[in-house]
Amino acid sequence: MTLKNHLFTLLSCQPLWRAALMISVIAVIYLATTSQAYPVPAAANDKTNHFIAFMELTLLAFLAWPGARLLYVVPPMLVFGLLIELTQSFLPYREFSIMDVAADAVGVAAGIVIWHLLLRKIVLVNSTD
Repeated sequence: MTLKNHLFTLLSCQPLWRAALMISVIAVIYLATTSQAYPVPAAANDKTNHFIAFMELTLLAFLAWPGARLLYVVPPMLVFGLLIELTQSFLPYREFSIMDVAADAVGVAAGIVIWHLLLRKIVLVNSTD
């Protein structure tokens, strides 16, 4: 089996991407609600962290469900980001930030662009073979 075939097989492994998505969601919830300093390396700018997290979540969602329409991925991602901020507004060591929600939305948009320009055709073509 060639490296290209291995890559196609990996990209088409929906159970793997679904597990990765669930683990990522749990990690984001933990990081968004913990009172401790970030236990993982983070960007100096919090908005960059939001952007990267939601780009990753969006890509994982599309890898987990390659045929999903935008309607089934984008609203849940945006609602998730908003719910995180609303939850943070009730925590004494966190605060609500509309700019974080905006960074989440830009991350979702970047994930959509990457999916449609780079990954979608590879995954969908391979899944029909």
